[in-house]
Amino acid sequence: MLTITRKLEFDAGHRIPDHKSQCRNLHGHRYTLEITLLGNVIDEKGSSDNGMIMDFSDVKALAKEHLVDVWDHAFLVYREDTAVLAFLDSLPGHKTVIIDRIPTVENLAQTAFAILKAVFHDRYGTGLKLHKLVLHETPNCWAEITAD
Repeated sequence: MLTITRKLEFDAGHRIPDHKSQCRNLHGHRYTLEITLLGNVIDEKGSSDNGMIMDFSDVKALAKEHLVDVWDHAFLVYREDTAVLAFLDSLPGHKTVIIDRIPTVENLAQTAFAILKAVFHDRYGTGLKLHKLVLHETPNCWAEITAD
């Protein structure tokens, strides 16, 4: 089997409520998301995807629909961060995404992996699956998660 990787970017805000330093404050990042898919090459004469694991434009479209467009320009807030939730609720029409974990890059990578794993699973009957996800919080800091 081969792998392919598609990179996308989005902007989002967050905070780490109990962090000992600056990250406890409201702030944002330009996140870079790398999605690596594993699968067999499609061998279907006449198919637009012939010779590919998956068309990169389809990878992008699905990732945007299910994750990137949902998180882009949103504030990613931990469900139990009630002070920030109350503040964000006071802003009319604010884009807030509530997550079940403190929004560290590690937890965001795990959440993103869970969301996208279902999206890409065996889409063509070729064994396609999400193999690895890399989420860069900054150019120098990131988390990686790989399928079991």
